[in-house]
Amino acid sequence: MDPGLIFHLLLPLSFVMAPFGKLLIIFGVVLAVIGALFLLGDRLPWLRLGRLPGDISWSNRSGSVRVYFPLMTMLLLSLLLTVIFWLLRK
Repeated sequence: MDPGLIFHLLLPLSFVMAPFGKLLIIFGVVLAVIGALFLLGDRLPWLRLGRLPGDISWSNRSGSVRVYFPLMTMLLLSLLLTVIFWLLRK
């Protein structure tokens, strides 16, 4: 098989993989920032992720069962990620 033919067959693949690589880097950075915010959440009083008004928390009287549903936190993070991805698309 001709080496030039292999190069021409693989060339379009590099045009597909380059944007995919950039997207993976962006996802990694976004996940690292979100992870850092959650780790530093206790040290930053103004950052109340997980304790926003609208987050649902319930426990039984003995305290053996706890149910936690961070509704407002999920909506806020969803809105933030939507805006970020919308800006990246433009």
